[in-house]
Amino acid sequence: MDKSDEPSLIKLARESGSNDKPLPVDLGRRVRELRKSHDWTLEQAAKKAGLARSTLSKIENGQMSPTYEALKKLAEGLEISVPQLFTPTSNPQVNGRLAVTKSDDGEPHPTATYEHDMLANTLTQKSMLPYRARVRARTLEEFDGWVRHDGEEFLYVLTGEIRLFTEFYAPVDMRRGDSAYYDAAMGHNVISISAEDATILWVTSL
Repeated sequence: MDKSDEPSLIKLARESGSNDKPLPVDLGRRVRELRKSHDWTLEQAAKKAGLARSTLSKIENGQMSPTYEALKKLAEGLEISVPQLFTPTSNPQVNGRLAVTKSDDGEPHPTATYEHDMLANTLTQKSMLPYRARVRARTLEEFDGWVRHDGEEFLYVLTGEIRLFTEFYAPVDMRRGDSAYYDAAMGHNVISISAEDATILWVTSL
């Protein structure tokens, strides 16, 4: 029996770019990001925090260092704790990124049970791991136990028919156009039940 290397692929994707050291938090920029995440104007945010508009503007532009009392008011107005003012967002939004993968350009990772083609492989620090898989397995016994890993997963059947096995639910037969979304920490395996190997699209959160 061969164990699918799906978890190792996901681990590799999670670790790409993981050596980057966190940068010190720019308080002014952080406050501005938090204010804009609420879609508040300076006037609205200042009113909620009980600060003068000019004071909030100076804080955002790095023109003054707020007192602890002002920080407490800011945190309360932004509906967070004071430490969160100095905590960078865990997944900063990156604008303008694009990766196009042509039909035959996926990075192959063949195994005994699946043949994975990694998609959008040129992008690092992704929030999602998309990959196309040809399902070679025909019986559950071909797997060395359940596949499980952190995150959530979306599955979409592209061709053929599959049977989705999960740890806590009865097996489900699926055909082209069917999809499933599930907790990836729950054990799961997929086999082909059509005459030809089925192909599916998997998208995993990182």
